[in-house]
Amino acid sequence: MVVTWTAAALVAVLASTAKAIDIAVHASGGNDTTRMPYGLMHEDINNAGDGGIYAELINNRAFQGSDLYPSNLTGWSPINGARLSLKTLSTPLSSALPVSLNVAVSNSTSRTAGFINSGYWGIEVKKQEYKGSFYVRGTYEGSFTASLQSAITNETFGAVKVKSKTSADDWVQHEFTLVPKIDAPNSNNTFAITFDPERVSGGSLDFNLISLFPPTYKGRANGLRMDIAEAFAELQPKFLRFPGGNALEGPSLKYPWLWNETIGPLKDRPGRPGAWNYETSDGLGLVEYLHWCDDLGLEPILAIYSGLALDGGYVNESDFQWVIDSALDELEFITGDPSTPWGAIRESLGESAWTINYVEIGNEDWLAGAPSGFESYQTYRFPLLMQAILAKYPSMQIINSGSFYETPAIPAPAIGDYHPYREPDNFYNEFHKLDNLTADNLTIVGEFASVHVNGGSDWDGDLYKFPWWLGGVAEAIFMIGNERNGDRVLGATYAPALRNMNRWQWSVCLIEFEADTSKTTLSTSWHVFHLFSTHTITHTFPTSPEANTTSLFWVAGSREGYEGQEDSGLVVKMANYNTTNHEDTPVSLSFEEVESGQEAHLTLLTSSEGPWGYNGPYTGSNVVVETKSVVKASGNGTFSWVMPEWSVAVLELGGS
Repeated sequence: MVVTWTAAALVAVLASTAKAIDIAVHASGGNDTTRMPYGLMHEDINNAGDGGIYAELINNRAFQGSDLYPSNLTGWSPINGARLSLKTLSTPLSSALPVSLNVAVSNSTSRTAGFINSGYWGIEVKKQEYKGSFYVRGTYEGSFTASLQSAITNETFGAVKVKSKTSADDWVQHEFTLVPKIDAPNSNNTFAITFDPERVSGGSLDFNLISLFPPTYKGRANGLRMDIAEAFAELQPKFLRFPGGNALEGPSLKYPWLWNETIGPLKDRPGRPGAWNYETSDGLGLVEYLHWCDDLGLEPILAIYSGLALDGGYVNESDFQWVIDSALDELEFITGDPSTPWGAIRESLGESAWTINYVEIGNEDWLAGAPSGFESYQTYRFPLLMQAILAKYPSMQIINSGSFYETPAIPAPAIGDYHPYREPDNFYNEFHKLDNLTADNLTIVGEFASVHVNGGSDWDGDLYKFPWWLGGVAEAIFMIGNERNGDRVLGATYAPALRNMNRWQWSVCLIEFEADTSKTTLSTSWHVFHLFSTHTITHTFPTSPEANTTSLFWVAGSREGYEGQEDSGLVVKMANYNTTNHEDTPVSLSFEEVESGQEAHLTLLTSSEGPWGYNGPYTGSNVVVETKSVVKASGNGTFSWVMPEWSVAVLELGGS
């Protein structure tokens, strides 16, 4: 909706509201801000990787297991009397994938036998190209059939014959392309591989690494799920922090995120028990994260393992050298010349060097295992890693996993990492918290979100069921605080990003999803984040009054791409929280460089269901109301508009 406000129309509106807030924006002064104010963070929570943004459709494709989560047949079932079992063969597919699926058909009375995979809570089937493959060991003369069908009616939507190339003693990969003839009516579908049991020698065949991918973002092999990646791209983010959060630490010292086990062919990736109570495939590995950065134009913020586990265990100083060596090897793999050992390995995988400017050492080291674990981080784990990295890469910006809030003194030249998960009122009351930063005490905001309702921040209780509008407005207040201090806040990102509606540990996330891509839901917080992230400020302007009123918060600056043309690139971001009597708040904003009649574009976000409204993945509802209008400057160069209670807005000159 686009509306042009005239002076006459505004008179009627302003007459029914409170006294206007008069704000003057000054054309000189202020500070340059970061060029990467908003970004993304990813980790495996909520099946956000496997079964999420990692587009693989086959659940438990390689029967990976560990002491914590042993190999199993989850997701698999037999067809026509076939007997499925897991075996550890003397000749496995690889040392990384020692367990395989044995399919015995000696007693089958049907001309067709095989197995089915149910996917990650279903498989979406569309008239599009699916790329698949599987490894087989044994002797079979004939063709396999790979198919997609309904789990309810058994209707086949698409099938393809795959000529056998099997060998009695060797593992042989079979590749195929499958294009369904019709779209399935829902995602309650399965994938099957079948074959003629009479043509099997020895009564059984062994299978492993059974894979199926839909079209991926940017067409990347082993790539990202299209709809989720597109929702991220729409935010126009500037950086990716990976591998985010507790995924880096792992559940114990035995199972950290080891970067070198996530690279190379999929058959050489053993997977690991993640921090969120399930085995992860590591199909989404270090190189895939870097491709993600390439494809969305993101600055990589690389988190390296610091010797701390989620259960509080940490590596002793006498054993710490391997942690340092691993970090340096990882950086050499990513950035090194092909003449270096790890640079040569990267080149052998067909990858050119990347540039890394930001390295974060650990994740929330102030939390797990405190106090002794945090003391170890302060006394040797962080100093030794920072010293070793800067000795070889002196221009890298090192990030300490603490913040100015949790860690009063972060050793130079490192900066901190602030992770505020808050009630909405906390963001309101702590608006000036970031003003306390100094040039010697910079930070990123690696994670933030409104997660508990006001008065409900007991972490023994549940988070709110979804991001809700009041929380989103409070998050806007926090983001305004970041941007006011954009010369001292490197960047900020909402977290967690993704929630699989079939299995989650954390309910408040930027995007909800399931197998059916039509049910992907952009939360209220996504809409707030999107409005701010797509209107980048590169230089702040002073205002009078300088700070917020009782309910209204704002920041003013020059729009990205308009350096040297500040008058035509003005951006003002606002959030209106609790007003005194729930009334609207009129805004009168003047800018020294604006002439009478000049137009500005106003985007206003409100909720159709008030402060408790949320976007429902079960209902498909979207409570966020976006109103676009054109506001003209009055005779004295003043823009006027109205901010309802619980609203977020951006006013922009030179935009549309």
